[in-house]
Amino acid sequence: MTASGRPPNQLLQMLDAADLDRLRPHLATVEMVRQSVLGAAGAALRHAYFPHGGSISILVSLSEGQTIEVATLGRDSVVGGGAALADGIAPTDAVVLFPGTASALEAATFRKIAAASPSFRNLMVRHEQVLLAHAQQSLLCNTLHSVEARLARWLLRARDLSDGASLPLTQEALAQMMGVRRNAISMVAHALQRAGIIRYTRGQIEIVDLPALKATSCDCYSAVKASHSRLLGARQ
Repeated sequence: MTASGRPPNQLLQMLDAADLDRLRPHLATVEMVRQSVLGAAGAALRHAYFPHGGSISILVSLSEGQTIEVATLGRDSVVGGGAALADGIAPTDAVVLFPGTASALEAATFRKIAAASPSFRNLMVRHEQVLLAHAQQSLLCNTLHSVEARLARWLLRARDLSDGASLPLTQEALAQMMGVRRNAISMVAHALQRAGIIRYTRGQIEIVDLPALKATSCDCYSAVKASHSRLLGARQ
């Protein structure tokens, strides 16, 4: 809990007292274990999750087995909120990338509270607009921008959701999420390391020069942050 007595999730912190009182008896704090699946595409969603920390990859899978990440969610988000508001079926996979804790709310209860509270429902709809903007920007970025710019953008987002500049990541995981070959990630990571922007050891990436990493990233990073600020008015 934060000093205000609210869970450390930005959306929960934005709720008015009445809405938080509606939710509080139904929230359960859970551990999000790395690689655990919070929602599987096409399956019934049991819970929505308000992360306190860590991060979750929202992944789209192809029939051939490839996957690509369309958004990274964390303490500024809710996982499964859109599905809980609709038919309760997860449209994508949600897989824990960095471990942490979250407030879990049963999907049926989420839907009942949204039906009873226009302000809660409005906040969740605005969050879904942010998520759509994130996914659209990812599509644009993956189509038009270099692997170097895309990797820099991804690392910046991961840093926003973490509590430090060191990220437990493998090149294989990055390649899978970005939809590129592992050797492409390897080449770019080595170039960024030679430039003194990151420090890479197996399974760990440390951001050394944040301003240089921002300069390397495309404008998609700032565009997504601007959408978040405009629609939700929360700092990241």
